[in-house]
Amino acid sequence: MPYTLVVALGSLRYQVERPFGRWQEGAGRVTGVAHSRRGVHVLLREDPLHDTRGPRVLTLDGVTGAPLAAWGADVIADAHLIAAYGDRLYIVDRDAHQVIVATLDGEVRSRLGERNRPLEPFNHPTDVAVAPDGTVYVSDGYAGASVHRFAPDGAPLARWGRWGTGPGEFVNPHAIWVMRDGRVVVADRENGRLQVFDPEGTLLTIWTGFVRPAALWGDVGDRLYVVDAVPTLTRLAPDGALMGRCRPVLNGAHGIWGDEGGRLYLAEGNPSRVTRLVPIEGAQA
Repeated sequence: MPYTLVVALGSLRYQVERPFGRWQEGAGRVTGVAHSRRGVHVLLREDPLHDTRGPRVLTLDGVTGAPLAAWGADVIADAHLIAAYGDRLYIVDRDAHQVIVATLDGEVRSRLGERNRPLEPFNHPTDVAVAPDGTVYVSDGYAGASVHRFAPDGAPLARWGRWGTGPGEFVNPHAIWVMRDGRVVVADRENGRLQVFDPEGTLLTIWTGFVRPAALWGDVGDRLYVVDAVPTLTRLAPDGALMGRCRPVLNGAHGIWGDEGGRLYLAEGNPSRVTRLVPIEGAQA
């Protein structure tokens, strides 16, 4: 008889479902996940110089997990993280030094960065987030040690950060999220912290207590969900206060997203799968 697993994030209780969704054997390794009105979008990573040319994005039915669409082998080389805002998907093509903006069905509409041209302006970027006013922020993680800010039309506006371990510096800004009040939260993974900036790049505060934080997602109340390598999932209040912590995965998640029903989706690379956390009725927000 299968087990039932329940985890707690403070007053919230979730039932653990894994694996969520199904797709063909031999597909790439799960590296990111996002949710939109179309369904659950799973990002798959392959070595573009060695592995098969399988799909990079799988769209699953949000209820059953059944596959709806698969695409991206001819668009995305080195998939890293994916984000969904409105009717657009933002996909970080890390080693191609580019962010790809596509419709929910995979039609490419625009790109940030020059493809396969490092330092124009990215140097192995990691994540992307869109502010409520449409401003786009990109964490330039593996070699850029910076954050880039773009206007909604893609025009570059600013860049901040440098390599280091001091305040406002980064070793690997691995994930990024924008709060509804405009604060920009960056998961400075190898420094084990979240750094919080204003939209101009002025450091506001630093939140610690994480081991290699990998991904961020915020709900409509600006509560922040953080996955790290302990492995834990942490829930923070808008001011950074701890609201809860649990261990919903075996070896750590690389990506996280949520939906309007309060469900959370965790992208696990090892083993390669999506774990879904479903709120248990009666839990308090």
